[in-house]
Amino acid sequence: MTLDGKLDGKLGTKVVPHESARGHVTGEALYTDDLTGRFPELLHGYPVCSPHAHARVLVLDSSAALALNGVLTVLSHQDVPGENDCGSVRHDEPLFPSEVMFHQQPVAWVLGETLEAARIGAGLVRVEYQVLPAVLTIAQAIEQGSFLSGPALLTEGDISQLHTCDMVFSGELEIGGQEHFYLETQCAVAFADEAGGITVHSSTQHPSETQEVVARVLGLARNQVTVECLRMGGAFGGKEVQANAYAAVAALGAWKTRRPVRVRLSRALDMALTGKRHPFLARYRAGFASDGRIQALQLALYADGGWCLDLSEPVLWRAMFHCDNAYRLPAVEITGYVCLTHKTSQTAFRGFGGPQGMLVIEEILDQAARRLCLPPEAIRQRNFYKDGDATHYGEPVKDAVRIQRIWDELMLSANFSKRRDEIEHFNRGHQHEKRGIAITPVKFGISFTATLFNQAGALVLLYRDGSVQVNHGGTEMGQGLHTKIRAIAASTLGVPLDRIRMMPPRTDKVPNTSATAASAGTDLNGAAVLDACQQLRERLRPVAAGLLNADPAAVVFENGFVRAAGVSVLPFAQLCAEAYRQRIPLFAQGFYRTPEIHYDPKTGRGTPFYYYAYGAAVSEVEIDGFTGMYLLRRVDILEDVGESIAPLVDRGQVEGGFIQGVGWLTIEELLWDAQGRLATAGASTYKLPSWPELPAVFNVTFLERAAEPGVVFGSKAVGEPPLMLAISVREALRDAVAAFGNGGPIDLPCPSVPEKVFFAIREAKRKATKPVETSV
Repeated sequence: MTLDGKLDGKLGTKVVPHESARGHVTGEALYTDDLTGRFPELLHGYPVCSPHAHARVLVLDSSAALALNGVLTVLSHQDVPGENDCGSVRHDEPLFPSEVMFHQQPVAWVLGETLEAARIGAGLVRVEYQVLPAVLTIAQAIEQGSFLSGPALLTEGDISQLHTCDMVFSGELEIGGQEHFYLETQCAVAFADEAGGITVHSSTQHPSETQEVVARVLGLARNQVTVECLRMGGAFGGKEVQANAYAAVAALGAWKTRRPVRVRLSRALDMALTGKRHPFLARYRAGFASDGRIQALQLALYADGGWCLDLSEPVLWRAMFHCDNAYRLPAVEITGYVCLTHKTSQTAFRGFGGPQGMLVIEEILDQAARRLCLPPEAIRQRNFYKDGDATHYGEPVKDAVRIQRIWDELMLSANFSKRRDEIEHFNRGHQHEKRGIAITPVKFGISFTATLFNQAGALVLLYRDGSVQVNHGGTEMGQGLHTKIRAIAASTLGVPLDRIRMMPPRTDKVPNTSATAASAGTDLNGAAVLDACQQLRERLRPVAAGLLNADPAAVVFENGFVRAAGVSVLPFAQLCAEAYRQRIPLFAQGFYRTPEIHYDPKTGRGTPFYYYAYGAAVSEVEIDGFTGMYLLRRVDILEDVGESIAPLVDRGQVEGGFIQGVGWLTIEELLWDAQGRLATAGASTYKLPSWPELPAVFNVTFLERAAEPGVVFGSKAVGEPPLMLAISVREALRDAVAAFGNGGPIDLPCPSVPEKVFFAIREAKRKATKPVETSV
């Protein structure tokens, strides 16, 4: 299989719209909950939720609910024929718990003829609890030794030199979580088939794992369970493992009642029951040379994992991998823990720990710059990786030169130096409004850090009329995966896009798939589809050569025709019909596994990533000193997407990822009360980015001459890396806050919501007359 090359024919220059764009805007695109009309006698599920963050279930009496007209049954642990657990890693997630571990955790599910009947019935289920002490913060977890995992350790160099550095300082940074707030909430519809198995339509990023969990709960072999994901209305990592429980409940209900069952969470329930981006606490001690070069770093990372392990360990590891961002750390010691708290199980979220790790090093570099009275952009550039450098986990930094190249090109195109001078002039003339500007880079590793997940399969079906069906294991959540794979298939087979039909992923078409995550959806599934299409093309080549009386090597597949020597032309459909007559198989299975990757957590060494995606962003803000409110005035982004397969889709990913990062860092704040109840439980209390937060000037450019060898068509991942570029907005806010004082370090909480910006301004003014601290 050959991965290199470009899109053939007109596809290479054509603007390819999103594969479902028309369906999205007309409403023709269906989602899981839109399928319910296909199922007569559908039952609806509603949870019986605990009012405590931590408690033991003593009594569960469903008699009153069962007496209600419209309630068919109440599901509990007694109904589970298999394993009462939906955990994917440690099997520590009981579907029907005897010990409640977070506020609102379901202890039973009511099935009703209508959703309203199920909801009312859930309120009639009587549950008695023994309330237990709850751990609700990272600080409490550390104090009580409440950990799900750890310590994890990464070391490089001689950390003892920390004591001999020119400047040493300590600090800590609390990093908030983030709600996924996908437009489509968690949803599943399950029904029993005529062969005694179960079929589940699920809004899941990982159909094969959902299949596994459903099979475990029902005590079935996996071949008795089929899971399909038509498409998702957003996911961002929140449906990588957490869709499993709701699919399992629907499947259990269908298994027990022999009727179709629908489970769909309301927005309020989705926010209360599902995991978030992991909050982190970072404690560090850093040593620098007087010229701003970092020499040693001692770092402890504490991730709030919530009540069970979920994906918290790999999230923590990726944070530890990415706490270098784009900077060489000569001597470093990183210790990581996953804290057990009595909150929702925090889970995958775009970036998967990488954003938290990068934020820590950017915090440290800015603190150092202001202590040394150096421009933050200068100290960042001074610490860049260079060709020949390796990371603190031993992986050579491939194409490290791109970091400096992107930085230089963006500094020039964004007029950074000129705007820095203009901002200083503006700030001198405005006492109560200040502007700030910052540039930050991104180096993000691409691959699942668990090596076994770096594989994908595909099944491509070619029909006698020349039309094509493409099946692969990747799920579509709006990110444009099907759009890119459709273009790969069309280009490889030399047919127009409208001859390619993308099929929804089903576990009975492509088995044992990996999650669509880690920004690797196109890299893996696209390569598998390419493999299958190349097999088909090569089978057709000698048939075409015979029909065209040409050498097989001279045959070209292009735009729905097959050509040879530029003269002989044959319609692709005619070729397919002839191949069928010659008994040539018109279907192919494709497979791909990422080469050259490995990692040993025991030694902290290896090559967990196949390549790195690079980028940088310049952001400019203006702050109102009276309120802390800010305006994002301008953003310039230069992103390394390799040789883009679908530039329109990639641009949307860059813009959307960046704004989602802005939300995490400056707008969205998750709050829990003293009882462990989520206080920011809806759009009225949890603020999301909206039109006013968009910058008036938003420039997005792709790095040219950046094809990535060994990746399908030279493209690079684009799903997650842009989110971390939003760190530039937080650093621009810090720059503006500093303008209210007269220098020195600026402590800016995260998320940097307006009230926290206001208090940071007040603190900067208070310290304005104090001497600048240079060492600790």
